[in-house]
Amino acid sequence: MLIRDTVGLAFSALRAHKLRTALTLLGLVIGVTSLILVMTLIQGANVYVQSKIANLGTDIFQVSKVPLASTDFREVIRAKKHRDISFEDWRAVADRCSRCLGVGAQAEMLGRVKTEVESLPDVSIRGQTANMGWISTLDIEHGRFFTQSEQRAAAPVAVLGYGVAERLFKVGDPIGKKIRVAGAEFEVLGVAEEIGAILGQEQDKFVLIPIDAFEKLYGARHSLILHIKASRPIGATQDEVRLILRARRHAEPNAPDGFYFTTAQTYLDVWEDISSVFFLVLVLISSVASLVGGIVIMNITLVSVTERTKEIGLRRSVGARQRDIARQFLVEVLAQCLLGGLSGVALGFALALLIQQFTPFPASVQLWVALLGLGLASLIALIFGIYPALRAARLDPVVALRAE
Repeated sequence: MLIRDTVGLAFSALRAHKLRTALTLLGLVIGVTSLILVMTLIQGANVYVQSKIANLGTDIFQVSKVPLASTDFREVIRAKKHRDISFEDWRAVADRCSRCLGVGAQAEMLGRVKTEVESLPDVSIRGQTANMGWISTLDIEHGRFFTQSEQRAAAPVAVLGYGVAERLFKVGDPIGKKIRVAGAEFEVLGVAEEIGAILGQEQDKFVLIPIDAFEKLYGARHSLILHIKASRPIGATQDEVRLILRARRHAEPNAPDGFYFTTAQTYLDVWEDISSVFFLVLVLISSVASLVGGIVIMNITLVSVTERTKEIGLRRSVGARQRDIARQFLVEVLAQCLLGGLSGVALGFALALLIQQFTPFPASVQLWVALLGLGLASLIALIFGIYPALRAARLDPVVALRAE
């Protein structure tokens, strides 16, 4: 038989049993859809993390008392016992580090921010050095950042996060207006550009004030996070900062540091560890769905072989070879699987785009993911279609012609 004839017979058989074909495809569509959805969301999250979370810059690193990016909760708990990174530590690094192009510092706590008519709780109050305006990746949409002289004078000035400005000043320009933080009055100098939510966490609910004003307002008993712009190579700058901080802490040569360095790559490595676990679990779930779909296809194809025993015997009696019969049933299974694969790919991409549209979670539609879905469908067709096809091909023509 010609391939054209085999394909024609296969599609005729599928059209003759539309409901059975649809039910057969259901399990496969679910499996391919879940795989496409998982792959699309994981790829989108990877791009999202690279552009949003790990945006420190390749020449910037942070120094903190506790790890800023870690999956080991016991390590975080142990790190809480470490000595705070103090204002004196910051000033020592800023004065002594020859390879540091800039040493910024940040202290943070939650507080309430008020205007004459509005009040907003649980706002991140961040005391920062003036050079954080160019060390950090934060952009100012309106107004300006505070200056070095304003920082040293502990001037009562502030830069608002986009979300804070939007909620406290619903009408009019907030620049030049007054807010109250911990009972003190601050003048608004600028409003930061909107960041949005990162993995469901709002990032625009903050107020930036000069770090000297923060110290005056809340005291100096807060562990700082140092933001350091480094000379290349960054490792040599980290070594110099390490020596300065260890000398100030009188650390023994074999003692651990008692502080942590964080770079953009640190965040990416932690995300890779987290996403790989999610990816493995979700792929296993989608694989189980695909396996169930394959088993359903095999069972229904076996039922089809039983129902069409007389047809098989008749075709064998007029000259059809075993491989012609096997190829016909294998093409039927392959056609069903490719149809199910295409449906699963389309449905998976559609669901991913809907999630991207109506939730903060990202999605990234890529061609190779679609090809992977079709490859999975073809693999299922080969694995679960061979046995029914061989069983049909090996039927004795005489026995098959007697069947009803």
